[in-house]
Amino acid sequence: MASSKNKNQTSLALHKVIMVGSGGVGKSALTLQFMYDEFVEDYEPTKADSYRKKVVLDGEDVQIDILDTAGQEDYAAIRDNYFRSGEGFLLLFSITEHDEWGGVQYVETSAKTRANVDKVFFDLMREVRKKKMAESKDKNGPSGKKKKKRCCIL
Repeated sequence: MASSKNKNQTSLALHKVIMVGSGGVGKSALTLQFMYDEFVEDYEPTKADSYRKKVVLDGEDVQIDILDTAGQEDYAAIRDNYFRSGEGFLLLFSITEHDEWGGVQYVETSAKTRANVDKVFFDLMREVRKKKMAESKDKNGPSGKKKKKRCCIL
């Protein structure tokens, strides 16, 4: 029975999400709230932490792999290596800097009150899934040529 559980877990769709933003904007707090339903009041700079969670997305069991990156410039080289493997990116910023990101879809979240925590992760996973399905369709299409990847900012 244990082997069927492992087989089932490995067959789940996996969505790789990277948390991006300056230091102290709440990347870790939002990640921990989504993962554990817990708000962490104290700020401790992150180097890079990885989390995996099984969730039900629109009636389908999927796994989300979240990389909580460092916001400090000191870790920019490490962070850049992780970006290559990401499929979806959550860009977090201070509300006081909103004007700099005016063209980006805005969803206000709160790790403290849990406002829109699930929404932002689930909306991003839907975008990742949609992109994967389109890429799969393109690869299996009549030409067989691989199309250029595009970025979708949520």
